[in-house]
Amino acid sequence: MNFRLNEEQRQLQHAIRRIVGDPDRHRQRRAVVDGAANYDTTLWCELCEFGTFGIVVPEDLGGSGLKLVELALVAEVLGAAGAPVPFLGQALATIAVLHGGDDDQRARWLPGLASGRISATVALSEDADSWGPADWRIAAADEHITGRKINVPSCEHPYLLIVGLEGGGLGVVESTAPGLQINAMDGIDLTRPLSSVEFDRTPVVVLTHGQAAARRMMDAACVLLAADAFGGASRLLEMTRDYALTRETFGAVLAERQAIKHQLANVALEVEPTRGLFWFAAYAFDDWTERASEAALLAKALTSEVYLESARMCTELHGGIGFTWEFDAHIWLKRAMFDFAWGATPDHLFGRAADLAEW
Repeated sequence: MNFRLNEEQRQLQHAIRRIVGDPDRHRQRRAVVDGAANYDTTLWCELCEFGTFGIVVPEDLGGSGLKLVELALVAEVLGAAGAPVPFLGQALATIAVLHGGDDDQRARWLPGLASGRISATVALSEDADSWGPADWRIAAADEHITGRKINVPSCEHPYLLIVGLEGGGLGVVESTAPGLQINAMDGIDLTRPLSSVEFDRTPVVVLTHGQAAARRMMDAACVLLAADAFGGASRLLEMTRDYALTRETFGAVLAERQAIKHQLANVALEVEPTRGLFWFAAYAFDDWTERASEAALLAKALTSEVYLESARMCTELHGGIGFTWEFDAHIWLKRAMFDFAWGATPDHLFGRAADLAEW
């Protein structure tokens, strides 16, 4: 494994940073947080035009033929930007079809998913703790499903829903199918809304290799959330450092005070090592598959835990302004809560990793 990014990977991140760094991005993010918009449609279109969701799709199916490392690098930048776009659902749905579909299913859906012409998301959990394939209870009977899924990310206008099925398989439901109802849920992270989905004898297409793909998709989810968490924690650390260098109290800037220095140093020492965790987990996903699940679980568990603690500390270091609605710190604090909880909490993930290691 090369423990540095190559030139193409650095250029990829630079290009995504330019897209999300448009001066209008802050206004759009605030519009989403304040309830004036559902997500940043301009940013979404630019990401689709760039080919973001085709990164892991083979070239003969409309993608770039790259690996999860590159997609995780994109997730890091979007996490740092607090980007209010339905990235997670689209990326996981694409990975599910890529690894779970037969040749016909891949040819049917992957080109549209890669270009963004087909929007998609994943419907997995059925209660607060049922994230893994072993927990799914909705069964496909006569090519129809009945039941309810919750915590479905960015599910306002999906064309495809990738649904976790009993036995650890995956099915595809089109949004125009009968018996399908989508309702918004109250979520803490306003940049990544959640929905519940009801199925009532809804037609489903079962992915041929869905059982094998389900584990791969969940590993990818852990890697992408870990990357988002690292990006978000790094952004909050930078915001807090800049604030401490400019905020004056009693004739001195905060950064001159030893207690502030120590707290910022402690946050930096916690955040920076998690970069290697999601890099390694993304590498293992494609190139060391026997270690992929363990690496993904540990990356998501530790990085999301560090993100949440760092977000709390950085918000407090901003003083009273850090707790106001008008200041942006709460956006990343709430994203930290999402990354901590979605896909299972660190305690659960650490336990699964220990089981894989036969501890």
